[in-house]
Amino acid sequence: MNVHPSLLPLYRGATPLQSAIRDGRTQTGVTIIAMDAGMDTGDILVTETTPLGPTETYGELHDRLAERGAALLGRAIDQLAAGTLQRTPQSQSAVSAAEIAATATRPLTKDDLKIAWEWPAARIVDTVRSLAPTPAARAVIDGQTVKLHAARVALDGESGTTADDGLVERAGDGRGVVVLRLTPPNRGAMSGAAYARSRAAV
Repeated sequence: MNVHPSLLPLYRGATPLQSAIRDGRTQTGVTIIAMDAGMDTGDILVTETTPLGPTETYGELHDRLAERGAALLGRAIDQLAAGTLQRTPQSQSAVSAAEIAATATRPLTKDDLKIAWEWPAARIVDTVRSLAPTPAARAVIDGQTVKLHAARVALDGESGTTADDGLVERAGDGRGVVVLRLTPPNRGAMSGAAYARSRAAV
């Protein structure tokens, strides 16, 4: 048996948690499958769906689904011992082949960590969440590459370059992204508000 942190056949592969958050999904889950020769293609034994919170990070989701996965694996083992375990081929899923292919995941590369401010604000924030706390997203601010640990979409009415809780950068869709926590080069992690103050003092 194998524990996989997604609702298979969606998000097969190495980075299902990061990919689901990055894609802005509002629900995910855990699937226990029977191992076969493919990449997460075995028969589904037990599955559980759970909401994916709008601010939940990769680290938080990882820990939460690890606990749920252990419980589900125990349930599958109990059902196997009782002779009641059911196997459902993934080919019987209502998910289309196109969506299965579109959500297939792979290991992260350095390019996957890069944020482009030309993206829509929600995409930037979701990407930051998907890489927090590690390996952390990278973005260029003031000509320097910084690590982004937390961010949110600016509220209506928030404008300028700073908010009460962080530094505001403008996204490609015209909305602001409030950087809540970051690590500048050769410095420790700090709040976006502290970084904004240090920038203003230069």
